[in-house]
Amino acid sequence: MVIAVTERLVISEISIKEAPFFVQLMNTPGFLKYVGDRNIKTKKDAEAYLKTRFLKSYKDHGFGYYKMALKEQIDRPLGVVGILKRDTLDDADVGFALLPEFEGKGYGYEASVEILKLAKQKFKMTKITAITDPENMKSIKLLERLGMTFEKRVAPFEEDKELLLFVKDL
Repeated sequence: MVIAVTERLVISEISIKEAPFFVQLMNTPGFLKYVGDRNIKTKKDAEAYLKTRFLKSYKDHGFGYYKMALKEQIDRPLGVVGILKRDTLDDADVGFALLPEFEGKGYGYEASVEILKLAKQKFKMTKITAITDPENMKSIKLLERLGMTFEKRVAPFEEDKELLLFVKDL
């Protein structure tokens, strides 16, 4: 199901058929460095992850992560963007990840702007957060460009790594 269309992108719900794409995305050097190794090495691993995380989020919250594709290549995902509600954070957070060949082209910003509109208009959120690795300068710059401001350092996950928490009133 299509969630949004931007100037260059189609943003749509993720399905199990995107499992091979997720194996690729979750094993890129940037994903492994800044997000972490989610141990998604096979199509079967990715299918299980999609079912228990992304598809479950749609069912539980009405939102989640979505695939991004160019309008002229709608069957070829270039990344993900979306909103997650994590038990370890007070507010939902926006996130994004792109295959390396699509980084630096403005797709993350273009898609995130649309997701923030959906958060406010469709999901009636009044505040959104984002978390990122302190070394991930590309992500920090994108969050700032979206009008988000650094609030504090947090350690929301079991590995206890400190991340930067950004916030934005919608």
